[in-house]
Amino acid sequence: MTDDDDTASDRTAEGSFVLREADLPADGWDDARGRLRWRTLFSAGSTPTRGMVTGVAELPEGGFLALHRHDQAETYYVLSGRGVVVLEGVEHEVAPGWTVFVPGRAEHGARNTGDEPLRVHYVLDADDFAEVEYEFS
Repeated sequence: MTDDDDTASDRTAEGSFVLREADLPADGWDDARGRLRWRTLFSAGSTPTRGMVTGVAELPEGGFLALHRHDQAETYYVLSGRGVVVLEGVEHEVAPGWTVFVPGRAEHGARNTGDEPLRVHYVLDADDFAEVEYEFS
């Protein structure tokens, strides 16, 4: 499949499949919780997958994800842009190629400090995104 194909997924052997991010629905917040959009890539609620939820979040220039916690551990991998990730009150500058591990119940948040969107691939230790209960500080 090429980037120009209109197909949202391409099933392969043994239940594996391939998705294109741009074909998936976007969700987001523009309130006290944050100013960001995301696309969930894999989640039991929308794909035949279990054991992890993955997606791509995009924080526009000046965007943020407010401090919060949830039971599930999470990882971030910065795809593009520049920002700051706060882990338990400590600020860490991030840029493309940086990765972050957030233990379950750790307070964390992020903000875009650059002049282009901050794009982050995230993975949550859950079967379905609906299981993740955000508790904002």
